[in-house]
Amino acid sequence: MIKVIRQLTKNPKTLFLVDGIGAFITAFLLFAILRTFNEYVGLPEGVLTLLSGIAACFCVYSLGCFFLVKANWQQFLKAIIIANLLYCCVTLGLVVYNYSSVTMLGITYFLVEIIVVCVLVSIELKVVRSRN
Repeated sequence: MIKVIRQLTKNPKTLFLVDGIGAFITAFLLFAILRTFNEYVGLPEGVLTLLSGIAACFCVYSLGCFFLVKANWQQFLKAIIIANLLYCCVTLGLVVYNYSSVTMLGITYFLVEIIVVCVLVSIELKVVRSRN
């Protein structure tokens, strides 16, 4: 883990690429896969569509930062850190709100997603702090 953080500190814009690809995968899974097999997940289709739309926006933002941001990347990375944390809170809130209909598979998927995003956020925070 330390080796990964050191490598990302040398080329911090790579985090935007990782974040963007992750957001794309999330948007695809939520919109194309989980909506199709909604009976195995249990969240309403509208909620899955909302979450996939948010993930798609994060994808565009992160990839845009990767390709376009030349300076002051820390501010852009801080913005996606906050956005990712808010996404995790919203996702957790929606799962809790719809708990009676969410299946064990759905709960597992969303908990794993939240854990992965939180690990990415912790790496992003370490990189931002190491460059200040």
